[in-house]
Formats: sequence, structure tokens, C-alpha cells
Amino acid sequence: MQRPLPRLVTLCLSLSLAACVAGPAPEVATPPPVLPDAFYYQPDSSTGAALDALLPRNDPAFASLSQAAISGAPSLAEALARIEAARAGAARAGAERLPNISAQGTVTENRINTAQFGQAGQQGFIPEVQTSYGANIVASWDADIFGRLKAQERAALARIDAANASAAAVRIALISEVAGSVIDWRVLNARAAAIQDDVLAARQLADLARSREDAGIAPGFDRVRAEAAASASKSRLAALESEKVRIIGRLITLTGLSGSQVNAVLAQAGEPMETGMAPAALPSDLLANRPDVVAAAAQLAAADAELAATARSRFPRLTLSAVLGLLAFDPEDLFDDDSFVSTLTAGIAGPLLNFGRIEAEIDGAAAQKKIAFQAYRGAVFQALGDAEAAYGLIAAADREAALATAERDQLQRAASLANDRFRAGLASLLEVLEARRAADASGERAAAAIGRAQRARVLLWQSLGGDAPATEPEAG
Repeated sequence: MQRPLPRLVTLCLSLSLAACVAGPAPEVATPPPVLPDAFYYQPDSSTGAALDALLPRNDPAFASLSQAAISGAPSLAEALARIEAARAGAARAGAERLPNISAQGTVTENRINTAQFGQAGQQGFIPEVQTSYGANIVASWDADIFGRLKAQERAALARIDAANASAAAVRIALISEVAGSVIDWRVLNARAAAIQDDVLAARQLADLARSREDAGIAPGFDRVRAEAAASASKSRLAALESEKVRIIGRLITLTGLSGSQVNAVLAQAGEPMETGMAPAALPSDLLANRPDVVAAAAQLAAADAELAATARSRFPRLTLSAVLGLLAFDPEDLFDDDSFVSTLTAGIAGPLLNFGRIEAEIDGAAAQKKIAFQAYRGAVFQALGDAEAAYGLIAAADREAALATAERDQLQRAASLANDRFRAGLASLLEVLEARRAADASGERAAAAIGRAQRARVLLWQSLGGDAPATEPEAG
């Protein structure tokens, strides 16, 4: 008699051969993106500053609000919850590779036709109704000979990396938004102070014109023009309030704090943010430092593992199972020695005729890998563009800030000289008004230009991937 083991081996080889006939899984090329050697606008590496210096770290409002955003922002909490979900999925995928052990108890009633047993059934030797009682421990294990479950576990682990990177990207975006909002608030205060100086200078001119008008040595037109200049400055000052309201609303959204709390935090005095040289970096650094690029790479790895798992579903699955239990026809006999039963089973199953179902699944998994690869390339190119633009913005904003500051100083000096000449009788009031009009808003423009230079540094901090957190964000 032929033993069952050779038959099992023969069946396994037959199914494996059938799977191989279908052909290998499609190859999806994923060449690494070609990166430039350096950024076009990057500064000299010998003069680059630390990445941490790009944020207003010495501003107490930034410290408080960024901590509040990290602690209570719904977007970050959602990202951390996705990490928990990914970890749970990986735990389940890993558990699928281990044996599954369960316990069960049964009570079964069978009713049969005793007439089929002839004379014995008619005389009652065979009961019409038979009740059995059982208690079993059942164990089963997929041997995963061809690595399908292992590939699924690898995909689940890659999704954990993707979720961690996505959470880091949310954290960096939150910090950047808070830093930009705090800088905008400080810039508005600086613009308000500059406009207040314009209002004060215009009032002084209006008072001087009124005194000259009262003395009959100047027409009332000079006073009206000076008062109009003061009104224009007050109008610009009032317009800043709407911008402040928008900043407060944005910070409430980011931090979850109340309006009074945000206002109280912003009321703290902060040290002016330094605008030093931008730190140098290499384009290749973005592949490891940008969380969105890391997340896209992890998603690509997950798609590759899913393709492998799908392709291996063509091969047979070897399942080992065992049952240890008790079986009796009377509850009192359930724990007798004669009630012990056991079963050991080795089963193999694989596709034979599926009419293209598995091939379609493989093609779909290959398409998903192509999608993930293009998403990865897009993330890399987005990172390159963001960093290049941020370096260029810093260079342009620094030039603008330097020119705006020089313009402010020159126009303010010209206005002061015109006022002195007027008091000495060497210039007319019209000349003073023209000099004052040219100087008006120069301080505000300079403050706004300095703010844009500070904002550009926050953008570069985010574009380079921010500061790596000391510890991985904890979910839950």
C-alpha cells in the first residue's frame, strides 16, 4: 500500500508547477531619483548656521504655543492614532505566522433511520437518537512555505514606518505654522510702532501748521494737509487689527486654546529673532530628513511587500492541524480514559483553475506599487523644490530687508533735516510735508521686510525636515 507522504509531496509539486506556469510576478522598476549635487541658492557651508537657529526659539510665546499645539492639536492626535492602527495591523500580521490554538465544547444530537440496519435496528440494538459530548483543544498552523505571510508582515511593518513619518510631518507643520504666526504677530507690533511714529510726526506738523495759521503767516491748507497725513497713518494703524484677529484665530485652531489665552501668551515680550546665515545642506539629505519623503519611501516598501505576498498566493498552502479532546455519549463518561481522542492533519491547498482571478490581483498590486513609486518621486521633487525655493527666498528677503532698512533710515533722516531747516527758516512747510510723506510707511515697510526674512527661515526649517525629535512620538 502506498504511504500518504509521497502522495502529499506529489500533490504539492503538482500545484507548485501549476503556479509556476502562470509566470513570475511583474517587475516594477523603481530607480532612485537623480538628485543635483548642490542647491543653486545654498550658502557657503563654512558660514552656515545651525538648523535650530531658523526658529524663534528665544521667544516665550513661540515656546508656549508650540508646546500647546503639540500637546492638543487634533491633527497630530489623529496622526498618532494612525500609528496605533498601523502597529495593531503589524501585530495581527505577525500573529498570522504563529499557530492558532482554540478550545471548544460540543453537545451533538444525531437522529438516524434504524431501519437501514435491518433486524438489529428493528430490535432496538441501535438507538434512533444518539447524543455525544465533546471537549477539544484545536491547533492549526500555516507553514508559510513560500513566504506569503512573511511578506504581509513586512508590508505591515513598513506601514508603521510610514505612519511614524507622517506624524513627524504633522508635528513639523504645526511648529512651522506656530512659528510663522508668532513672527507675524511680532511684525504687526513692529509695524504698529512705526505707524505710531508716523502719526506722532504728522500731529506735530499739524500743530505747527495750526500755530502758523493762527499767527496769520500760513494758509489753512497746510494744516489740512498735515492732518490728512495723520489720518492716513491712523487708518493704516486700524487696518492692522484685522490682521491680528486672523492670527489669533489661526493660533486657536492650531493650539485649541481660547482667545484670551492666546492673547495673554502673545502679550509676553520676546527677543527679536536673529536673521543669520542659512545652514547649508545637500539635496541627498532630504531623503532621510524630510518626513514626507520617508513616509513615501515606506509606502513604496509596503506596496512592494504586498506585491510579493499577492504573487505568492499562487503557490500552495501547507496547513498542519491537530485536535486533542474528549468524546463520550454520556456526560459521566466524558473524563474516562476511553474518552480521549486525537487527530493530526496535514492539508495542502492551492489554486488550480481560478480563471485569472489571482493574475488580476497581481496586476492590481503591481499597479499599486507603480502608484507608490510615482508618489515617492513626487515627494522627492517636492522636497527639492521646497528647499531650493526656501534658500532663494532667504537670499531675496535678506536683500529686501537690507534695502528697506536703509531706505527707512535715509527717509527718516531726510524728514528730520527738513523739519530742522523749517524751524531755522530755511525751508517751507511744503518741503517738510513732502519729506514727511516720503518717510511715512518706510518704517512699516522695513518691519514687514524683516518679517518676511524671518518667515523665509521658518520655511527653510520646514523644507529641510525640521529638527528630529529627541524621542519618537508616543501614540495614545
